[in-house]
Amino acid sequence: MSGGLPLDVFDPAPVGIAATSGPDHRLVYTNHAYRQIAGVRPLGLPAREAFGDLRRQDYLSHLDLVMETGRTITLRELPFEFRSNGPSGRERRASTRMAKISLAAGEPGVLIVVTERAGQVDPERQFGSAAGGRDRFLQRYQSLLQIETQAVWVGDLLGRITEPSPGWQRLSGQTWEEYRGDGWLRAIHPEDRAPSVEACYQAMQRQSHLEQVYRLRMPDGTYRHVRSRAVPVIDHGEVVEWVGSCADIEQEWQETRRRELLDRTAAATADVADLEEVLGMLSEVIVPTLTDGCGVYLLPQFEDRTYSRPFIAERITSTKRDGLPAHQTLRTERFEPDSGFAEAIRTRRPIRRVFPGGRIPPGVVPTGAEEWFAAAGVNSMALVPVIVDGAVAAVVDAVNCGDREPITAADVDLLGGMLDHAHAHLSNAMRFQRTQRVALALQNCLLPDPPQVPGLEITARYRPSVTTSEIGGDWYDSFLLPDGAAIVTIGDVAGHDLAAAVTMSQLRNMLRGLAVDRREPPGDILRRLDVATESLHHEGMATCVLARLESSGDGSWRLNYSVAGHPPPLLVTCDGEARYLEDGANPLLGLAGDEPRTSAVATVPPRGTLLFYTDGLVELPGEHLDAGLDRLRGHAAALARAPLDAFSDALLTRMPIAKKDDIAMIAVRVPGV
Repeated sequence: MSGGLPLDVFDPAPVGIAATSGPDHRLVYTNHAYRQIAGVRPLGLPAREAFGDLRRQDYLSHLDLVMETGRTITLRELPFEFRSNGPSGRERRASTRMAKISLAAGEPGVLIVVTERAGQVDPERQFGSAAGGRDRFLQRYQSLLQIETQAVWVGDLLGRITEPSPGWQRLSGQTWEEYRGDGWLRAIHPEDRAPSVEACYQAMQRQSHLEQVYRLRMPDGTYRHVRSRAVPVIDHGEVVEWVGSCADIEQEWQETRRRELLDRTAAATADVADLEEVLGMLSEVIVPTLTDGCGVYLLPQFEDRTYSRPFIAERITSTKRDGLPAHQTLRTERFEPDSGFAEAIRTRRPIRRVFPGGRIPPGVVPTGAEEWFAAAGVNSMALVPVIVDGAVAAVVDAVNCGDREPITAADVDLLGGMLDHAHAHLSNAMRFQRTQRVALALQNCLLPDPPQVPGLEITARYRPSVTTSEIGGDWYDSFLLPDGAAIVTIGDVAGHDLAAAVTMSQLRNMLRGLAVDRREPPGDILRRLDVATESLHHEGMATCVLARLESSGDGSWRLNYSVAGHPPPLLVTCDGEARYLEDGANPLLGLAGDEPRTSAVATVPPRGTLLFYTDGLVELPGEHLDAGLDRLRGHAAALARAPLDAFSDALLTRMPIAKKDDIAMIAVRVPGV
């Protein structure tokens, strides 16, 4: 038995109760009934001194056995004699039961229950019926030994409190008149009352052990987690009452929650490389378990600066519990140098603010966010700097709203612990994003802007893989020939590393030189590229589409193209018809040697759109390529009349995309009649 037993619960018991504490069995408690049996004994003395006049000193040796083994021992109908023949001057016979307990201070002890043989107990000392009161107490005592206890209560068969509980009064601050019957429920946190009543009802239906955890209001108005346990007192097969206990487990609950949140943090951020995804996963662990809302702001260029002037930070993720107003759509917000946000960065320490719900102090929230904070009834916030590799890389803005308790210092400490726990993942993600940004900048330098061609609209898109930080081999190009024709080309070099990027750049540059060198069909140009690639010593595969587009003079445009192992171009008319241009198919680059390559010709009608793309747009793991091509054709047909930029962006949004591959795309729209 553990949890800290308040001994004053036994004051009115109709049987003798004593308690000892520690290995020397210091006597720390006797009730009125015990003093009537054994006389007044000095408290604080070891049992062998306090009971030095007991004839059978061997009885006291059982105290050691109970303390060492934790076993409950019963001595039945034995002489209970003192050298002075006891307080009343006569011999007594009694049964004694000893059980190990945990006292209120946490020290182990032994509870001693002495029950005199029937007929020896003075009726004036009984409370109510002598036999009934004693038997009922023994039933309670046997039930009480099954549960941890700090505050003990007794209720009727429906769980309504029927007797005063000093321990409950100490915990909750309620008086007997306030907590008797169902009044104890008023000290339970409003959100926990209904679950508590339901748990009690279910235990009564089963006539079985009840255990629950709820938040109990303390005398100072704060709430602490309490474990409540109860067991039925059964007499002749019927529940006659309930005896229960409450123990303050706030520290245990906090430690358990901390372990669970740290474990969830580790699990959520494992195997995630993207910085936004790592921080997004963290915010989903934080909300709603720890706080009601959470935003994460990325600092400019990840630099640890003084922030002595107003600055802009990017909010890369926002998470809120259900029932709160929708977040504003801004992804960048302005902060003043005297704001709490800037203070958290400069001091590298968390900032916590508590205030009346919806009444936001000046300088606490980002400029423009005051309306949301007021509408959500925010009552507290914490700004926690995210320190990665020695620098403040981001700031977590956590809030609690409405009736929820304000964020506590312990909550802020736990939030910091979660961020520290995820430091390795955050550091890896930070390095990954920095490397990825450098790779993307290099890739953009290698991919030119489309040319301005009279009458034509040309737009290009490049989306890098989100799972790798290396530069890729996807490329596109577009330029004008001296005769006024437009060249559009797209290709893909196998691999996702610097070697693939170098080969991609070499192929693109050689192809541009070969196309400008002479006027000939695209297939012939690719044949010459085959010969030229032999000098690159590139062992991987490469694909390409080369197309020449020129006006026919009647409003339509003539497309001459050749495909080298690449997904076919897509032609979309302004009427919403879409078809792939599958003629002019040839082997991969570098495989045909000096063998001829075919070219094909297609007519592009007025306001028609040509789409050239790499396989990352249509390929998904485990799916046949035809499924992706059909999906692209359907989306492109539906977007036939959309502006070309919107057409390109919508395709990237609507197409399900495998994150491990890059995507290059170039679209051309010819003018109307």
